Amino acid sequence: MDNYHALQQILDTHPSGAPAAPAFDRILRILFTEEEAALAVEMSFTGKTAEEIAKRSGADVKAASKLLEGMANKGIVYAREKKGVTKYSLLPTIPGLFEFPFMNGMNTPELKELGTLWNEYKHQGQAEAFAGDPTPQMRVIPVNRSVQGVTSVHPYDEVHSFIENADYISVTDCACRVTMQKCDRPTDVCMIFGSAGRFLVERGFAREVTKDEAKHTLDRAEEAGLVHTSNNSKDRANLICNCCPCCCTILRGKTEFGLDTAFMESRYMATVNEEECTGCAVCVDDRCPVGAVTMNEAVAVVNQEQCIGCGLCVSGCPSDAMEMVARPGEITTPETVQEMAATVLQEKGKLDAFMKVMKK
Repeated sequence: MDNYHALQQILDTHPSGAPAAPAFDRILRILFTEEEAALAVEMSFTGKTAEEIAKRSGADVKAASKLLEGMANKGIVYAREKKGVTKYSLLPTIPGLFEFPFMNGMNTPELKELGTLWNEYKHQGQAEAFAGDPTPQMRVIPVNRSVQGVTSVHPYDEVHSFIENADYISVTDCACRVTMQKCDRPTDVCMIFGSAGRFLVERGFAREVTKDEAKHTLDRAEEAGLVHTSNNSKDRANLICNCCPCCCTILRGKTEFGLDTAFMESRYMATVNEEECTGCAVCVDDRCPVGAVTMNEAVAVVNQEQCIGCGLCVSGCPSDAMEMVARPGEITTPETVQEMAATVLQEKGKLDAFMKVMKK
């Protein structure tokens, strides 16, 4: 087994998954040099110092440090400095290896090849590995304006609360639209919070923004008909993706790959006030990303089983005929990111393998 195959197997223990496929083998060989792959197989998803990684791999500390910094600068491993000590860890496929290399604005033949390969990889098993589990890793958050009139809105359903509670916010390009280029919606609307956001800014992959700037970014995304999504847990938002159905991995899981659990729909669903509806069909033609709204005798009709609760039809309705109501029944959201990850790993049957990697 060569180091690239070994690295694929390690990455596949993560909840995001990394199944073996020809496209992914080529991706790894583009992203990692042979020396970098040899060092990466000795790493974990938990941070270790260059000295610890060098000792495990048998490499010279100075050489290992140079390789690790080079990989961090390429966005293929994660680095975090705390109290003057830098620790390095592996990145999963999503979010990580797929997105980060495309975030620095470079447009090289190598990146173009990577974009093609990642799309091939989605069809070779990566989409199902990421979005085919009973417990979704991502969820839809209704647009802020669509839930203002809804009573008992939970904090984890309020997209502005994610921004208010964030201690660091970065904005960068959406790797999905950069690579797919199937629409003209804005790309600079991907938000990463906390230490991951700081890492991306420090390495030149993103820019730091204020909370007001972040809210303006959300407004631009909503105006463009993009769906807010985030990690499927109540404790905190690590990111806000603003997704289109033609390019973005999360929505394509349902619209293209037919995966029913590609993401968790929001706690709300759209309804129509028939008396107020003018039959303009804006909701059908421009706003609904999943085709859940149709016209019947010049009146909008919502298929509520198909509705994902994004609220774009509500915010885009010129006659205010659409509104969001609470979805019947209970939607179970994992309390923490860790709980969500552990549940997904149990469903995949990979919890033991993941823990073994984490103990490196």
